[in-house]
Amino acid sequence: QVQLVESGGGLVQAGGSLRLSCAASGSTFSFFVMGWYRQAPGNQRELVASIIVSGTTNYADSVKGRFTISRDNAKNTLYLQMNSLKPEDTAVYYCGADIIPTSKPRYWGQGTQVTVSS
Repeated sequence: QVQLVESGGGLVQAGGSLRLSCAASGSTFSFFVMGWYRQAPGNQRELVASIIVSGTTNYADSVKGRFTISRDNAKNTLYLQMNSLKPEDTAVYYCGADIIPTSKPRYWGQGTQVTVSS
């Protein structure tokens, strides 16, 4: 059974930094794509950043230059370094993953709250 467990969320002031982690387990195959998504109250879940097994990354325009996604394939762990945080980054952040190329991963974590105060 695939499990994704996020950690690292919390409360931070605007301009601060946080690092999210997502530990993946239970998959027989390596995850082709892993990504961070977020959902603010009243909004749809949106892609923040994704990374495929080769290391190629993709970012939402709103976080380019501030967030960095990375993965440790040996540890099956995904990271999101978030710098220069803004109040509009406040959301529940979810880790998503799949073993096939897809923009809609099948496996999800439970989410971690990130709150940025002004």
